[in-house]
Amino acid sequence: SGLAFRLGNQRLVCGMDRVYETLTLPAITRVPGAKHFILGLANVRGELLTVVDLAWYLSGTPAPRGSGNRVLSASLNKAPIGLLIDEVYVKRHFLDSDAKPAELEEDSAMHGLVSKRHDMGSERWLELDLDRLFTTPEFLNGAAEP
Repeated sequence: SGLAFRLGNQRLVCGMDRVYETLTLPAITRVPGAKHFILGLANVRGELLTVVDLAWYLSGTPAPRGSGNRVLSASLNKAPIGLLIDEVYVKRHFLDSDAKPAELEEDSAMHGLVSKRHDMGSERWLELDLDRLFTTPEFLNGAAEP
């Protein structure tokens, strides 16, 4: 089972155990000196949430803003982090036995972050490993280059 969502034209799913909640895009305060994909900080019920534009991080292009945008709230080293995505679908159930290797191109932005895919009829869902994402050095280092 996983939380299904869209990022650009890609259908993704991630473990329900890694996402605490989905939020509408909160008001964000930009942090000077942060990398471009770090949108800033949001106050969510008294807790500061670092908000990252996942599309911008992966592709170098900011996600278009719209009413469907959501923030996946998770935890990175016990600190709250939010991933801006395009749209959340309902929870999806996939069997591990039905999973296939993702077979992504070496130069794919998601190479190394996705290892499995699930095919449901004509739909292909890639399983994003948030633990891998959250241990990627480029993701962890939020300081902009001087």
